[in-house]
Amino acid sequence: MKNVKKAIIPAAGLGTRFLPATKAMPKEMLPIVDKPTIQYIVEEAIESGIEDIIIVTGKGKRSIEDHFDNAFELEQTLLEKEKFELLETVQEVSKMVDIHYIRQKEPKGLGHAVWCARNFIGNEPFAVLLGDDIVQAETPCLKQLINEYDRTHSSVIGVKQVPEDETDRYGIIDPIDQFDRSFQVRNFVEKPKKGTAPSNLAIIGRYIFTPEIFLFLEKQEIGAGGEIQLTDAIQKLNQIQRVFAYEFEGKRYDVGDKLGFIETTIEFALQKEELRDDLLKFMSKMLEK
Repeated sequence: MKNVKKAIIPAAGLGTRFLPATKAMPKEMLPIVDKPTIQYIVEEAIESGIEDIIIVTGKGKRSIEDHFDNAFELEQTLLEKEKFELLETVQEVSKMVDIHYIRQKEPKGLGHAVWCARNFIGNEPFAVLLGDDIVQAETPCLKQLINEYDRTHSSVIGVKQVPEDETDRYGIIDPIDQFDRSFQVRNFVEKPKKGTAPSNLAIIGRYIFTPEIFLFLEKQEIGAGGEIQLTDAIQKLNQIQRVFAYEFEGKRYDVGDKLGFIETTIEFALQKEELRDDLLKFMSKMLEK
């Protein structure tokens, strides 16, 4: 059995929820305090044992490549000014892991973005991490899924409970049996209409797939929203081999919309010693108004 050593990070979306900020800046580069959101995703992959990452980009995403590349002029300036701590921080980013890039030439959906990386993956199991979700956990979220893959030798989908009135925003699982945090699944349903969801267990941006998923992504069938949906391919994969869902441990932060992004930024800032006290004082003053 091959180990999971490769990961796909789709980053080709237009980021329309954050316009006009994302007109010239990829949403993946919007900072949570002092670090772009995509760096949190890359760090999770590395901490989970991933050795090679391919980021699927689109037009206007060059700054993602620049961020993970060397920055000779910046590094030289920091060296000359003896700002060694900042220099180390900048250099660490470019040394993280082997990162590759491929373009999704047309915005055809998440399923198509994953399919674009098929040649990079080859005939190996692989991970997919979405940038709209940041997870803080004692054991990295992706590592939890990899451990479950090692146990089951099957594809594993990360899930988390969401409020009943929000199930229409997610892919939802229809579970059969449960073993600890692992579920056998009857159906995977993409954004069910309100009141029709088979559970409140939502697919949350972390996946481990066997390469057979590409058999169904290859057909490029149009699903919800007129796009090629990854959830539809998962449903078909589940018909030929088991696909498990795993309710991972940890706190999930939704940075895919404005409110979630703001909440995450505040909470992450409060976790930093140098910011916490001053931020709490500011928040207290705001509440007094």
